[in-house]
Amino acid sequence: MALLEVKNIYKSFGGVKAIQDFSLAADAGQIHGIIGPNGAGKTTITNLINRFYEIDSGEILMDGVDIRKVGRENLRSNIAMVLQDTHLFTGTIRENIRYGRLDATDAEVEQAAKMASAHSFIMRLENGYDTMIEGDGANLSQGQRQLLNIARAAISKAPVLILDEATSSVDTRTERHIEHGMDRLMADRTTLVIAHRLSTVRNANAIMVLENGEIIERGDHDQLLEQKGRYYELYTGKKQLA
Repeated sequence: MALLEVKNIYKSFGGVKAIQDFSLAADAGQIHGIIGPNGAGKTTITNLINRFYEIDSGEILMDGVDIRKVGRENLRSNIAMVLQDTHLFTGTIRENIRYGRLDATDAEVEQAAKMASAHSFIMRLENGYDTMIEGDGANLSQGQRQLLNIARAAISKAPVLILDEATSSVDTRTERHIEHGMDRLMADRTTLVIAHRLSTVRNANAIMVLENGEIIERGDHDQLLEQKGRYYELYTGKKQLA
């Protein structure tokens, strides 16, 4: 039984189909990537898994249980998310990381920061983990804010991890640093990676190419290159994601 299973889901908004016959089955520890142009429906998938809105038809199961039979709070406690836009609150770095699991100890906060590759920059700050965050992290760089977001996800212990364009707003050097943290974060979780950059999903167990809410190709990196379809065109630079 897959930890996360999406079965033939459909979703429309105002009569316009956003997701059509989308399916995936991800076992514990597996990484599944979704790529596609803007407006393809990638983020809609994550919103449906979180029940920010409901599917029109089909099923989404977690550990074999239909998520519509689970309270939203309980469902979301089993899903950790790292998004493109980070949101931090006014408080210390320690408090912001602990927001991922409010009963976490100071030692667990620091362990999560180390897992996320955030510990070293935190310790260079004048007050370390007691540094106050101002204005949604205005006193930190975009990369630093994202590392704190990863640490928050790491401390949550949620079995399902969703990375939605988590590195798209940082430069390539910072992206590599962040990816070290994400690699450790993904090690023991079922992970869904929504990506614009193909490098982010290259090592996924399965990659789905989405267009107009529908999967047009599916396979791992090598299989998709062999197909010489849309993924191949994107990877070789013969076509660009819009």
